[in-house]
Amino acid sequence: MKLRIIASLLIAGGIVSPMAHATNGYFPIAYGMKNEGMGGASIALPQDALAAANNPAGMVMVGDRTDIGLILFMPHRKASVNGNDCSAGVLGPYACGGGTLNGEFDGNGKSDFFIPQFGYNKMINANTSVGVSVFGNGGMNTQYNTNPLAPFGASGQMGINLEQLFIAPTWSMKYNDTSAVGIALNLAYQRFSATGLQPFDCLTSFGACPDGIGGFTTNPAYSPTASPGSVTNNGTDTSTGYGLRLGWTGEVQPGMTLGATYQTKTKMGKFTKYQGLFADQGSFDIPSKYGLGIAYKIKPETTVAFDIERINYSDVPSVHDSGSVAQQLGSNGGPGFGWQNLTVYKLGVSHAYSTKFTVRAGYDHSDQPIPSKETFFNILAPGIVQDHLTLGGTWKLENNREVTVAYVHAFNKKVSGSGSISPSFGGGEVNLNMYEDSIGISYGW
Repeated sequence: MKLRIIASLLIAGGIVSPMAHATNGYFPIAYGMKNEGMGGASIALPQDALAAANNPAGMVMVGDRTDIGLILFMPHRKASVNGNDCSAGVLGPYACGGGTLNGEFDGNGKSDFFIPQFGYNKMINANTSVGVSVFGNGGMNTQYNTNPLAPFGASGQMGINLEQLFIAPTWSMKYNDTSAVGIALNLAYQRFSATGLQPFDCLTSFGACPDGIGGFTTNPAYSPTASPGSVTNNGTDTSTGYGLRLGWTGEVQPGMTLGATYQTKTKMGKFTKYQGLFADQGSFDIPSKYGLGIAYKIKPETTVAFDIERINYSDVPSVHDSGSVAQQLGSNGGPGFGWQNLTVYKLGVSHAYSTKFTVRAGYDHSDQPIPSKETFFNILAPGIVQDHLTLGGTWKLENNREVTVAYVHAFNKKVSGSGSISPSFGGGEVNLNMYEDSIGISYGW
């Protein structure tokens, strides 16, 4: 027990290290190494003590168990700008000195991220369990060492870092031999930082705000933000919040299991240091999501699983609202990243070659969260990948110990801008590119 407590504390501390697990938008495709190897299919297929993150009803199905894992995540993101003439925009040469935003920009100033995960489950009787899962809910990171906004007066590196941690105490109960319900309390912690965004906070970029005619003024009505000084380069801000995740799973006929789960919106405290960047004075909640799953054992050694999941980014104005709305950053109903709700499809298969080794493969496909007209602001958050191929395997050791590995490749995706840069800033287009790789390992007993 002492070892498990120490492991939990280490994981909880390490999991908030910088990360960028941007797959289905900024959510991981799965939680738990076994399900990650199956394309994320997990709602009707609990396999380890991270089950609460996928469907809390599954925890009672895995029994007494502990799992510790670590993922090396390697995203590759870049952006290009073409057709821009910022000196012809409303702000004129005062904004860009007669220059242009055009160019190729590499957002991989930091490219390797370690993401821990931990789960513990304890049966308190034959039909009831309590446990806790600790995991990175999602995140986003970009670091452009060459600042794309330099012609507008930006200085230093440009980028953001978003990290979200969930600690999920869970209760689950069987109400017959093959069916269960469960509930998890999502205790959430997140932190955020931004650098190099001075043009969106013109008081720090120019010493005053362009009035659109040719002079300068300190009138805040002409500022691009409702809260000057709370947009960029303010270090790391944090917030906390809570929500719920509910779930059901049951075997409806021999070999066939169904599952359903719903996660409420997680209401978070505001990022006050960045209340001039995010809509509604720094609001940044975590969206709700729900899903259905099926798992079918086509042979004793072979299981196929399929999930459909819906992620409601429209719950969060700072993520969902268009970046082109004619309001100041940070204001009520102000600009956001323009992300759309996602429907995600996950298909996986596992096959036990022997009592000692199981192999897995899967595929994950999601809608595109970022419309082509929203690419300008999403230089900061290019979560555009849609298709993921996964592979994995588990080796059983002595004394019910096991080692699991999983590999995920998110195929290269390009989103070309269409009307993405306002004529006020000289027009043109921002194009985004991204692909990802990750490899993880976990130890369970």
